[in-house]
Amino acid sequence: MSENVLTLGNRLDVLASTNSERRKSSRFPIEREVRYKTLNQRAEILAGNGRTLNISSSGVLFTSDHDLPVGTRLEVSISWPAQLNEKCLLNLVARGRVTRHNKGHLALQIQQYEFRTQSRPGTIAG
Repeated sequence: MSENVLTLGNRLDVLASTNSERRKSSRFPIEREVRYKTLNQRAEILAGNGRTLNISSSGVLFTSDHDLPVGTRLEVSISWPAQLNEKCLLNLVARGRVTRHNKGHLALQIQQYEFRTQSRPGTIAG
């Protein structure tokens, strides 16, 4: 079996070529807090909280209070487990489309992402 390695930040994704697996990116069972909101300008904006179940370089599966239809555009903000320079907390902010929904779970295909710094709890930005 041949493998390709793709670097994303400080993380490695191993893209294994197997006949039985449709996914191109390895999924990692990372459980983190997630906030999400819809990005539709024509409809009411829905927002909610949940927890990630797994993450890959191309998608994220998370719990949701909303059962959103496939194709819905979302922005998610995930509290990232690593810190910048071992001091600054990070959020992974990603945008994409819902690819599936099932009983309180949403799968998002990531189309763009960025890491943003976050303030520490109890601090006031000024």
